[in-house]
Amino acid sequence: MRKFFQEFKNFAIKGNLIDIAIGVIIGTAFNNVVNVLVKKVIMPPLSLLTEDVNLHDKVYVLRAATESSEQIAIGYGELIEVLIDFFIVALTIFVVIKFFNKFKDKAEDPKNKEVETPKNIALLSNIEKLLEEQNKILKNQK
Repeated sequence: MRKFFQEFKNFAIKGNLIDIAIGVIIGTAFNNVVNVLVKKVIMPPLSLLTEDVNLHDKVYVLRAATESSEQIAIGYGELIEVLIDFFIVALTIFVVIKFFNKFKDKAEDPKNKEVETPKNIALLSNIEKLLEEQNKILKNQK
């Protein structure tokens, strides 16, 4: 049990837990922004295009309401709104990841002159080249 708590402590201290918590908080805040964007910015013009039909209220009635029972209906309008939310979130995540990958590729590109190779890596590359040349010479002598 002590080992478990030690592993958890190491996990939390190394930043993994903090990174996850920050991601969840930012994701929740972003979800709220997307919800407002869809409900207050995207859906009203869409409602105008569809002759003032509010998609949120669109349902497919399975059983009409009676005096003794409630209406049973499938709310497909709300599903459409959630799908629009999902599409916006997925598109945003795609753009952000593409943006970060572009910077990552630029930083890892060996032909890129903007990123200077650290001196220890350059030195190791030079040593590797010298060893390869030395091996070629030794093979030719045999």
